[in-house]
Amino acid sequence: MTSNAPAPRPQTSRSTITTATQGSSLVDVIERVLDKGIVIAGDISVSVGSTELLSIRIRLIISSVDKAREIGINWWESDPYLSSRTNELLEANQQLQSRLETLEAELKALRPAEPAG
Repeated sequence: MTSNAPAPRPQTSRSTITTATQGSSLVDVIERVLDKGIVIAGDISVSVGSTELLSIRIRLIISSVDKAREIGINWWESDPYLSSRTNELLEANQQLQSRLETLEAELKALRPAEPAG
């Protein structure tokens, strides 16, 4: 008796090709964004007639620290409020302000009194 069933196909190894339509995990997306960086820019304007009431410019850059340094963005390194030296800098600023006030008072005392009008 002969069977009319088709002969089984030989198995071949297929490699999967990743395409943009295949799903990516959240970790993959975050890694890609931080590696390449992303810029979001927009302008919002609220007007009544021809009078502009409010204008907001939004510029957002999301990247890794290394990528930001690579493109020349490193403001957090010199921002005193993000530095561990914040208290030291504030104290030095207060000391300088106090010295300035003392010097101004001494200078005012050394000036001759101006005759009244």
